[in-house]
Amino acid sequence: MSLRGGGPIEELAIPSGTTVEEHDVVVDGDVLVGGQSTVELGVRGRNVAIGERVSVGDDIEAEGDCRLDTWCSVDGNVLVGEDAYLGERVTVTGRLMVSGDLDIGDDVTIEEGFEANGWIVIRNPVPTIVFYFIVLSQLLRVGETDAADELAEALADGDDVRDPLLIPRSAEIADDAWRVSTPATVGDDCRLHGNLRAASIRVGERNEVFGSLRAREDITVGAETVIHGDVTTRGGTVTVEAGARVLGDVSAGDLVVYDGAEIQGTLRARGEMKLVQRTGPETVADEVEEGGGAEAGGSDGVDSEEPDGVDSEESDGVGDDDADPGDGPENETTESAREDDAPETDGESDAEGTAAVTADAGAATEGVESENDS
Repeated sequence: MSLRGGGPIEELAIPSGTTVEEHDVVVDGDVLVGGQSTVELGVRGRNVAIGERVSVGDDIEAEGDCRLDTWCSVDGNVLVGEDAYLGERVTVTGRLMVSGDLDIGDDVTIEEGFEANGWIVIRNPVPTIVFYFIVLSQLLRVGETDAADELAEALADGDDVRDPLLIPRSAEIADDAWRVSTPATVGDDCRLHGNLRAASIRVGERNEVFGSLRAREDITVGAETVIHGDVTTRGGTVTVEAGARVLGDVSAGDLVVYDGAEIQGTLRARGEMKLVQRTGPETVADEVEEGGGAEAGGSDGVDSEEPDGVDSEESDGVGDDDADPGDGPENETTESAREDDAPETDGESDAEGTAAVTADAGAATEGVESENDS
């Protein structure tokens, strides 16, 4: 089993309910940090595992176990509710408080001293939980799935399963920015501070992000999520779902905005701009395809640089009939009979299914209308 390479953590995964309180990242589940990362905030979680050569800029509080790998540095205190494992050459500028057992490696520096209520063993520690995971991976490798399930159930010990906070290798987590070179996923009901920089970003529902989103690939903003900044992607697709608010500009290769979304800045799309309106089970969309890109002002709705950029094929398909205002679903037979008797007309159609998007600087809302030349 190789210990080198890109590492097992392939993305930045922020679980639901994560909050940034003052200078700490607070999660309900576990915290796993990849090697050679910089975390300028404090960490509070259930079990905390820090990889090698990781720098933590504030206190670490773990309800369960805490593991600090070799060459880690913590600029603050380390408070552990159960057992602690410190590798070689770990530096803690504050105090180490352990309620359970303490395994500690060589050349460890704890400037304000330590206290442990259980056994204290000075060695190069290998935690028991790590040994269990090695056995579990070997069982899965040889195909012993039943034995692996039994071991996993024994390790769970009836505890509720919570999604962990995963920070990939060589990440930079600070109060002003979260920078990773992998995809990033944010759960629901989170409150985050700082700009988010990743390969691709997916933000769940009912979140509040005090910063901007920037990615090389796709970005998705979930329903009822508020972004206090810009949303920018180099060549991917930006999707803003219904009820989401972006208090800045949106720039993308392709842009998909659902009805009910609010964008207070400018919309820019190099490729296709799609405005989607949901009417019950059906979805109606207007597409603006521009060879040189499309741009929309914050209070003027969606303006196209080329008048012929609106695709009229969809309008021709749905607007061939002239519908009277009083007609309802019960008059479909009468309408079809009237169509057989009516003369054919070329080029006359009523544009239907126009999609609306709120893109204003205040509370103004304007629709997008599609008209065909008679």
